[in-house]
Amino acid sequence: MSYDPYAGYQGVSVRRKVQLLPWFIILVVVGSGLGVLPGVAEQQREHGRTKPHGGGGAVHQPSPAAAAARADIPAGYLALYRASAKRHCPGLSWAVLAGVGKVESDHGRAQLPGVRSGLNSAGCCAGPMQFNQTDGPPSTWQKYGHGSPYDPANAIPAAARKLCADGAGQPGGLVPAIAGYYGGTTANPPTAAYVAHVRCAARAYGGGTVRDLTRCFA
Repeated sequence: MSYDPYAGYQGVSVRRKVQLLPWFIILVVVGSGLGVLPGVAEQQREHGRTKPHGGGGAVHQPSPAAAAARADIPAGYLALYRASAKRHCPGLSWAVLAGVGKVESDHGRAQLPGVRSGLNSAGCCAGPMQFNQTDGPPSTWQKYGHGSPYDPANAIPAAARKLCADGAGQPGGLVPAIAGYYGGTTANPPTAAYVAHVRCAARAYGGGTVRDLTRCFA
């Protein structure tokens, strides 16, 4: 005999169905609100939304910084990476932006020309995100930034804007955008290495350990 999941309900009298209907509606409404009906909880997790215990609407829970990010990125820089990606390029992970900052200047800590003053050894770029000051006009900095390029509060949002303009927030656009930030394509070995380092650091910051981050630059 084949199983019919509706057979039991079909066998109930019409009068009894009418009596049970209000209770069934209440059960569905309450179950949906608590997230216990099939598929409700799964959909909330998939979209990063949870229902607060105190009531209210669904809220988006941003991904937390992994151990590598908390240990390696100065708190002020971490806040800027997260806020800049959210505001200037919603499709871009903050961890990728942080990966660029790591490779360019170790989040402003590199003791190299052009990080805190002047230009780098190539005579073109400045600040923690190493924006070109001499190309153009307009220069890359003039196009995407304002104020001092040495101030991370200016440089990090500018980097988010440049990456987004180059397609980093679009499907398939991340690698070309990172390569473009370096000034080339992945057909060029130094550019390919730059992209690999940025992406490796981003993975560590987004969900890895300090050891994972160290391996990126070993």
